[in-house]
Amino acid sequence: MASPPGSSGRRSTTPGFPAGLPGGRAVPAVGLGTSSVRSVGEDGFRGTLMTALELGYRHIDAASVYGSERVVGEAVAGAARRGVIASREEVFVTTKVWCTHSHPDLVLPSLRESLQNLQMEYVDLYLVHWPMSVKPTKPHYPMRREDIVPMNLRGVWQAMEECHRLGLSKMIGVSNFTTKKLQELLTIAKIPPAVNQVELNPVWQQKKLMEFCKEKGIHVTAYQPLGGQHRTSTINPVMHSDVLKEIAEAKEKSVAQISLRWVYEQGASMVTTSTKPERLKENTEIFDWQLTEEDRLKISEIPQHKRVSVLSILCPDGVSGVVDLSEVDVVEV
Repeated sequence: MASPPGSSGRRSTTPGFPAGLPGGRAVPAVGLGTSSVRSVGEDGFRGTLMTALELGYRHIDAASVYGSERVVGEAVAGAARRGVIASREEVFVTTKVWCTHSHPDLVLPSLRESLQNLQMEYVDLYLVHWPMSVKPTKPHYPMRREDIVPMNLRGVWQAMEECHRLGLSKMIGVSNFTTKKLQELLTIAKIPPAVNQVELNPVWQQKKLMEFCKEKGIHVTAYQPLGGQHRTSTINPVMHSDVLKEIAEAKEKSVAQISLRWVYEQGASMVTTSTKPERLKENTEIFDWQLTEEDRLKISEIPQHKRVSVLSILCPDGVSGVVDLSEVDVVEV
């Protein structure tokens, strides 16, 4: 099938990082996160997805709580029909089970529902979205503190392993797991997590966690590699970093490119939530140059500032129940 005008009609040249058990598929270095579907709407985001695929993006990161799976499935199928991609197999698709379904008997049904929404027979990666369980209900946030219940990590992970054995997910992993939570998981896992998706950027470098994951063979995918938005502040510590601005000006690159290049040089893949075509293109132009040792040293000395915590997905009011919030937080200590 001929490619439409303006489409790439080619396979992505974006590098990837091997993940999972021997022979596991490589995770593309740069992917598109889909949480912004809520702000731009399905119709607008469908165009973003198609533009990304035309530009060579081959990792699409979805989640049940984002409400993005249906539009992702439609976009991938549409790209295959138009010849932008050869087939669905060319795209690495991630989705996640939300806290409301992080229960042993709900993990597999949640994945089956996600696959129905995606109109796909499998996903490439299925993640436990957060190291926390909430009383079963429809995926949503913010969630009430009093609805948090003790997580049966062994049972949840056994259900994740069943998803893998059934061929419904080629790889399984986690998101927002600290070193402590990973250690707990590794003592009970028959199939170790292939990926840990966490907040990672020059102002939250996760040095302890990165070293641990490297030692254990767990690939790290960065979310908010550009700092992200925050409901209580208009200051983005990545995009407003004087250090990154200085490096960017010297290299004639954007601050975003410096941040993404830094993530890539850590051996981590990343998902961005950019929606503008020029930003999508810019995010992929980080592979034919590199940071200097001086650049890396300056970045290593940037004051650290974490934006995402368990409080960011909980209602501000309410009372904590039987679970200590420190046990389900994502701040590395």
